[in-house]
Amino acid sequence: MSTEQILGLITGLVFGFLLQKGRVLRYDKQVSAMLFKDMAILKFMLSAIIVGMFGVLAMHDLEIIKLSHKAMNVGGIVIGGALFGIGWAVMGFCPGTSVGAVGEGRWHAIFGVIGMIAGAAVYAELFPFFKSTVLSWSDFGKLGLPEALGVNHWVVAVVFTIITLVIFRWFEKKGI
Repeated sequence: MSTEQILGLITGLVFGFLLQKGRVLRYDKQVSAMLFKDMAILKFMLSAIIVGMFGVLAMHDLEIIKLSHKAMNVGGIVIGGALFGIGWAVMGFCPGTSVGAVGEGRWHAIFGVIGMIAGAAVYAELFPFFKSTVLSWSDFGKLGLPEALGVNHWVVAVVFTIITLVIFRWFEKKGI
């Protein structure tokens, strides 16, 4: 096993542990999030995004890593986002929490994991078709939000963090 694989395994185990400790692997928490009754999962996700964003940007600035954006195309984002949301609503688990739920012994979540694998296989087989259709709709190329706005990436990170903290405060006031 390479160092990257070992670090990836450790990171995955730590993330899974935090998902379990945050109780976001529970079906009732997932459904409550979908119904906007309990925002624990959204808070967890946004917190993970902020920590990851600052870590990645710091490593990029220190030239430890190089960022490589994927093509930003509206068709792929809209259809992929819709499939992600539908799958989450039907299963009651997002991809990460479905794997975590299986790890916790909730075997009904295995259907979500199987669905993800089958979906990836179908996508891989149909990629040539998607490339000439859906993935060509409004293709903006390899573009990130800072490049699109013409600002430094730290501006986006700080503004995103401030907006997230305001949302967290609002959730706390509402008791969600």
